[in-house]
Amino acid sequence: MLARLFCTLLLFMATTAQAIEEPSYQVLQSDGAFELRQYEPTLVAHVDVAGDASEARNAGFRLLAGYIFGGNQGQRKIDMTAPVTQAAASTPGEKIAMTAPVTQGAAGPGRWRVSFTMPRAYSLQTLPMPNDPRVRFEVLPGEKRAVVRFDGFSTESNLGRHRALLEAWVQQRGLKPAGEYVTAFYNDPFTLPWNRRNEWWVAVE
Repeated sequence: MLARLFCTLLLFMATTAQAIEEPSYQVLQSDGAFELRQYEPTLVAHVDVAGDASEARNAGFRLLAGYIFGGNQGQRKIDMTAPVTQAAASTPGEKIAMTAPVTQGAAGPGRWRVSFTMPRAYSLQTLPMPNDPRVRFEVLPGEKRAVVRFDGFSTESNLGRHRALLEAWVQQRGLKPAGEYVTAFYNDPFTLPWNRRNEWWVAVE
């Protein structure tokens, strides 16, 4: 627990002195807390981990943090970005600048893919190789995503309520989901609940 808190604190200190890079997107529609966004292709590092949603998020975060803070060939440290994301994984899933948010998909025990967005200055060819083979890389395609933004802590009830709201909004708009629902987290653990930025995403056709 102490090691986890220390790692998180280091990440927090690293990000307070600089602006946090996020994936590039355009807002196509806005409706209060809901948006329809067009995202550009995004390079991510990810790991696949087992357990319940919270355990998997913490485990994946530690593995990816280790990579971006020097756990790679050349011991290169990369600027942190946001968000960290988590989604349900069907197969096992990569220290580069961390992006926001952190995302998370389905709830409950299972396998989860936790991802950090890589800074736009990197490509698949220029990212340093990870020391841990569980860290892998992927270029996510450009896509439209329906999004709901909300504050508060990442409790099961808070996440569940806002996922249901997004599902209802998607249905009302006549949109068709084209992938997993994903949770995205943008803040360090010390941010007050009313100042936190959390999001649910889902790709839509």
